[in-house]
Amino acid sequence: MSEPDPVAQPSVAFLGRGPAINPPNRFERLHVACDVETWQCDVEGLPDERPDPRTEFFHDATESLLTRNDSPDIPFAYGMNVYRGCEHGCAYCYARPFHEYLGWSSGLDFETKILVKLKAPELLRKELARPKWEPQVVSMNGVTDCYQPAERHFGLTRKCLEVFAEFRNPVGIVTKNFLVTRDRDLLGELAKWKCAVVYVTITTLDAELAGKLEPRAARPEHRLRAIRMLAEAGVPVGVMTAPIIPGLTEHEMPAILDAAAKAGARRAGYVVLRLPYAVKGIFSHWLDVHAPSKKARVLDRVRELRGGELNVAEWGKRMRGEGIFAEQIHDLFAVAARRAGLNKEPGHISTEFFRRPGGVQMSLF
Repeated sequence: MSEPDPVAQPSVAFLGRGPAINPPNRFERLHVACDVETWQCDVEGLPDERPDPRTEFFHDATESLLTRNDSPDIPFAYGMNVYRGCEHGCAYCYARPFHEYLGWSSGLDFETKILVKLKAPELLRKELARPKWEPQVVSMNGVTDCYQPAERHFGLTRKCLEVFAEFRNPVGIVTKNFLVTRDRDLLGELAKWKCAVVYVTITTLDAELAGKLEPRAARPEHRLRAIRMLAEAGVPVGVMTAPIIPGLTEHEMPAILDAAAKAGARRAGYVVLRLPYAVKGIFSHWLDVHAPSKKARVLDRVRELRGGELNVAEWGKRMRGEGIFAEQIHDLFAVAARRAGLNKEPGHISTEFFRRPGGVQMSLF
């Protein structure tokens, strides 16, 4: 079968979901797609060919949790994910193609088929207790958001934070969900030992746009409230303007940084939109549905930033892009962050107070 254009697939709006398409898995030779006319006529007898908007959870029986990366443009060596797949449904999410390694699609499958690592706290404790473990920052967002809606039910992120607090091992979190405020007690305790930092992602301050772009994530006003509550709890908190979508959200950067600083953020960062593999078609489809008049401008600007492509995987270029537009975004960010009073102080996170319960306290200093 020939590979279909994901944009040509049926577009059915599911409340609280991102683009309702399932583009082909790049590792599979065959792809089954529902006929557009059959879909629209809603003929019975083809239930397996229609994407199911309900979330399904699957047990991930992995026996390891911490994963090491050697990417020079990522500020941590170890990451972890208690969930694979993400219900937030963000149209631009670079993590979507990881679902193809599981035999599923980067589209609706990514946000409706969630793998859950029920043994995550146990595995984390085991790995931190190993004599060979060198204390260092672990990112709880190696790929997906650890505070996605599934966390309300499973509570794995909180249980893992309890383990980090037990060992006083530094942990970093990036999230766009207000649910992070539930754990401000644990994060505050970790912060007392310089072992916690949280970045709240704000892509836009436009609640309507956010609802279309990031349907199951917290709305912008709640993310700002999360920053305020974390700061009041003594947790070092910053803001990530990510991704910056050229031609759609880049003009909001100064306002986002200013609002976040007033809420209590002390540091900030940014990432420019990148569209790897099937995300190209998924995001293009989203533009067709929600911003057709801006589609050409957005994609053309992305190509300007990516050497004529929609994605460049090269280290040092994938996060920021290159060329005159990349320089303009960089300069705008630097000026806006300085005016907002952000990034004036270095981050306060340390391995100094790491300990192994039942053993001698260990210090690197």
